[in-house]
Amino acid sequence: MSNKILVSVKTNYMADQTLPKQRYVYSYTITIANEGDEPAQLISRHWLIRDAKDNLQEVQGIGVVGEQPHIVPGTSYTYTSGVVLETETGIMEGTYHMRADSGAMFDAEIPAFALVPPHAVH
Repeated sequence: MSNKILVSVKTNYMADQTLPKQRYVYSYTITIANEGDEPAQLISRHWLIRDAKDNLQEVQGIGVVGEQPHIVPGTSYTYTSGVVLETETGIMEGTYHMRADSGAMFDAEIPAFALVPPHAVH
């Protein structure tokens, strides 16, 4: 059996909700694609969120946005969430803890992605 879960991310700087020098708000849209040969359910998430001052937020919880999606091979699940940083830029990465229909537990990696406002991209 192959548990091939691919995670892709798109970020969006929320200028209308940002208060410079106080808080910087981003939304992110994640697509979780099952490219394996067995259905799997997302059980929980584990995030590491680091800002430009190297402050670390660790977030763990059941499911994503109140759901524990069951993703069959050849399909994907997409959701949008958000994060607030104390600095203008940061980075996020983590894992989704998954359960294959066979009962096998495995982690799907969430590759590191940058949180950077459009005006800061060179």
